[in-house]
This record gives sequence, structure tokens and C-alpha cells, in this order.
Amino acid sequence: MLRILLLSLLSLSFVPTSIAQDEQAALSIDESNFRCLSEMSRVRGFFVDNLMDDLDGTLAVANSDVGGVYPPGSVVQLVPTEVMVKHPKGFNAATRDWEFFELSVDESGSNIDKRGFVDVVNKFGGNCFACHVQAKPEWDMICEQDHGCDPIQLTRPAISAIQKTDPRCSDNPELEVEEKEALAALLKALAGPVSAE
Repeated sequence: MLRILLLSLLSLSFVPTSIAQDEQAALSIDESNFRCLSEMSRVRGFFVDNLMDDLDGTLAVANSDVGGVYPPGSVVQLVPTEVMVKHPKGFNAATRDWEFFELSVDESGSNIDKRGFVDVVNKFGGNCFACHVQAKPEWDMICEQDHGCDPIQLTRPAISAIQKTDPRCSDNPELEVEEKEALAALLKALAGPVSAE
């Protein structure tokens, strides 16, 4: 009887662990998961994808007027160097199971520079999680103009220019005059003040 009870307990404890490991293994993320923005699905001013073959679920939430919870595998990007990926439930309750990525990108692809949520910051020094956690609960940590997040430091033309110049894309469209001006101003700001030496 004791042997049957032990076997039953072992089998019960084994199944959830196995399922959790399988779910995590199904969302093993590396540089190859991040690609040219124009290969993703555009929703208003950002791009989405799904690493677990549930693009329809991701698009349903992204296009919703009332919000929702993004399915596991969802990828959300505004610019080429910053990414959010939704993991299966239980990954991290504080981030609502999102993981943040800082990438460097060039013609050969993407490189993950930082990942997680504490150390991932944008080019202006802002912590990605600190901004996204301000989103109203119904928006599942996704920031847009009316979602409760602080406004970002980029203009619409600057964002559009950054998106259109993703170096991973081989067929980037021509920039509009306003986008070219915004990009030039942004690059100058990121370069910082010129030394008089």
C-alpha cells in the first residue's frame, strides 16, 4: 500500500514539472527569433509576431479596443532594438510573464545584449519594465498613447524612420522628408554634445 501511495505521489509531482519544463522549452529564445520588422504583422504603429504559432491570438489582443491578455509566444516591437516576449504563465508574475530584450541589430541579424526586466533599458536610459508596468491592467503591459504609460521621447516621424531603417531588412522603403529630418535630429541627440577639444 505504501508503495502504491509513493508511486501515486511521484507520478502526480512528475506531471506538472514535466509540463512546465515542456512549456519553457517550447519558448527557448535566441537571436534567431528576432527578425526584420517588415516581416512581422503591423498593428497601428507597432509590430507583433508569435513564437508559438498563435499569431491569430496575438493579433486579436493587439487589435482589440478593450485590451486582453496576450497569448504565450507573443512578440511586441516598436523599434528594432527593443522587444517584449510573452512567456507561458508562471514565468514571472511581476512582469505578467513578459520578458524584455535589448538588441543590437545589423545586416547579419540580431544580437541579444540584455534580457530580463531589471537591466533592460532603452537608448535614453529608461528602464523598459518601469515604463510598461504603468500600463492599465487591461492592456497587459503594452504602452500606447492612452494606456497609462509615460510618453516616449520620440516623435511619430522619428519612430517611423527608425522602423523603416531596420538594417535587418533588405527592402526598406524610402524615408519621407519629415522622417529624414527626425532621424537626423535623433542621431545628433544620441551622439551628445561635441567636445571643443
